[in-house]
Amino acid sequence: MQPIHILLLIGGYFGVLMLISYLTSRGDSNTDFFKAGKQSPWYLVAFGMIGASLSGVTFISVPGWIEASSFSYFQVVLGYTVGYAVISLVLLPLYYKLNLTSIYTYLEGRFGTYSYKTGASFFLLSRIIGASFRLYLVANVLQLLVFDEMGVPFFVTVTLTIILIWLYTFKAGIKTIVWTDTLQTLFMLIAVGVAIYFVSDEMGLNAGAALDLISNSDMSQIFFFDDWKSGDFFVKQFLSGAFISIVMTGLDQDMMQKNLTCRNLEDAQKNMFWFTIVLTIVNLVFLALGLLLTVYASQNGIDAHKDQLFPTIAVNSGLGIGLAIVFLLGLIAAAYSSADSALTSLTTSFSIDILDIEKKYDAVKQVAVRKRIHIVMSLVLIAVIIIFKYVIADATVIAKLFTFAGYTYGPLLGLYAYGLFTKWNVKDKFVPVVAIASPILAYIISTLSAGVGFEFGFFILILNGALTFLGLLFIRK
Repeated sequence: MQPIHILLLIGGYFGVLMLISYLTSRGDSNTDFFKAGKQSPWYLVAFGMIGASLSGVTFISVPGWIEASSFSYFQVVLGYTVGYAVISLVLLPLYYKLNLTSIYTYLEGRFGTYSYKTGASFFLLSRIIGASFRLYLVANVLQLLVFDEMGVPFFVTVTLTIILIWLYTFKAGIKTIVWTDTLQTLFMLIAVGVAIYFVSDEMGLNAGAALDLISNSDMSQIFFFDDWKSGDFFVKQFLSGAFISIVMTGLDQDMMQKNLTCRNLEDAQKNMFWFTIVLTIVNLVFLALGLLLTVYASQNGIDAHKDQLFPTIAVNSGLGIGLAIVFLLGLIAAAYSSADSALTSLTTSFSIDILDIEKKYDAVKQVAVRKRIHIVMSLVLIAVIIIFKYVIADATVIAKLFTFAGYTYGPLLGLYAYGLFTKWNVKDKFVPVVAIASPILAYIISTLSAGVGFEFGFFILILNGALTFLGLLFIRK
């Protein structure tokens, strides 16, 4: 596949997104940008959230985990279902009752200004690092496949990428993203389905034979109960999945902003119910694809593992241009469905939580300030991605930074758990100290535990949240 073909594919893809943006951005109000006028059909929100949940990292990484971890990740996915039930039955009723635009406004009413600003700041830090890392990975792929051969520097690639996202989100924000995420989710699922078909067909397997291969393989083992110290141990993964979904969906402005665009609480809860079912099935399909890719690579002597497995087979294994096209389309869709909503949620949170534009300015001034913040957040993403490439450069360090972003959700978990399940108040000005200390202590405990053979894995989030909760008990009034 020639670079010019990939460039034309990307151009056509963004052309469609621009058209959607034009059709959905007839208004230019903050109500549209932040809440889509609270008129989003719940089924579109549910479907579009699949793409936002499964980023480009997931699109590449989940199939590559099978060789080393079998289907153990599905234990985490099963835990998600419990977390989504908590979101639907506990958090969404709270958000709709308070009529929130930013979910962190709850912390101000419950604890005070310091707690409010702390929660929003931890979200901003986490989302900036996470979104930048995802875009960095995809920009690297595009650089290698297209722009290096054309002599375009990496920073130009990144800048153009963010400009394109800014162009189709700057006017209507979340109102546009509800629709673009739906389209991008569709592209991603088509890519996975086509990949399964191509690989199965090349291996001479019909649908029944492919299912037999998957179900009879040692790599399709889901449940792991034998080693409680292992990161794959069922209890750790299941509980971690439950808490990960609560914090990275229910306590995340990016994901909840879409839910809050539904017409009412009942629609938002229907959205979460069907989203849970579809996401569970989609993750299982990704794992099945990973098993087929692993077997195919082994049978054909393809030396590709982990994150290189899916891209290598899709683009360089001779399975045809059709698979290469849908893979690239799926990768781009998965990456940008999380990146565009991240940019919008960062703009929303910084405008409302940090600058208090709804309290300080009239409607006209709010729009002007919001547009400036949208540009600033775009520049921040560009700067962080370039830092990943040119300043840090070491892939292992960057991966650790992405892992560190997960630590920032622990204080949010502790704050919301304390607020919802106790009636005690806290000394508000000390909350930032507790929120900063908790991830540091969690990291130290995790490092020491690894030295004696105990792996926290995803369970680190629960430890982090528990430390925050405990710290809040020490500063209660």
